[in-house]
Amino acid sequence: MLKKQLIMEKALELFSEQGFESTSVQQITERCGISKGAFYLSFKTKDELLISMVEYYLQQFVTDIDQVVRSSLSKDIILVEFYKSIFQAFKKNAASARVFFNEKVLLAKNELFQKISAYDADMTKSIIYMLEQVYQDELYETKYDVIYCIKGFMKSYSELFIFSDIPLDLELLAKSLAEKTEIIARYTTIPFITKDLIQLTAKPCDEEVSQESLLELIEQHLDGLEESIERESLELLKYQVENPTYSKAILKGLIENIRLQPDYKWVAYVMAKYFEI
Repeated sequence: MLKKQLIMEKALELFSEQGFESTSVQQITERCGISKGAFYLSFKTKDELLISMVEYYLQQFVTDIDQVVRSSLSKDIILVEFYKSIFQAFKKNAASARVFFNEKVLLAKNELFQKISAYDADMTKSIIYMLEQVYQDELYETKYDVIYCIKGFMKSYSELFIFSDIPLDLELLAKSLAEKTEIIARYTTIPFITKDLIQLTAKPCDEEVSQESLLELIEQHLDGLEESIERESLELLKYQVENPTYSKAILKGLIENIRLQPDYKWVAYVMAKYFEI
């Protein structure tokens, strides 16, 4: 396990047990079995650790959604699979979500708020893509209203997973929300949310991926990675960032080699944006 990942996991345990403000860096390092110096090589402050934790979970969430909406699923089932992937993520990360929701002090951290808003904007782009594939030109005027309804379903139904331990039928929930979305999409006739309003309320996360930031991200993932198809693919992609020669088909194949690995989903997502695949 990477040191950063270890620190985030142990910190989450402590935040869950005694709260963010009551947890010290000393306690985190003791739980990890590392020195304070090792902690500060990974995170400058406890706030930076927190932001990295939230960012990590948001990255997993956004990439999972994007992978579903850009898959080859048929129009008949993509909405069901979309909702299923969302609530599987909420179920899997319920403990983490409870920490972040319950800590009122986190809401006052402006940088954290900006991060959440940015990833929310990226998620909106994925939902737009899905709706355009499913409904094509049928939602020309009401598309953004449907997006807000979908995000409302996500937020309100997520509480069932975050704040309770009741056994829930994910398949049934996904089908129920897909049906509700279909009704709204097919029968809504009075638009309210516009594209301009969407753009005013959200700033996309890393809209333009720079060569420098992508190379840095690749290096972070190469660090400590043993010889494998993932490492070879990352090295080839790094070369392509600096010396573009491969076709998009080859680049897509290299990205797919790493996309299914949980620790590399985000770098695959960013590279797909960079290469416009």
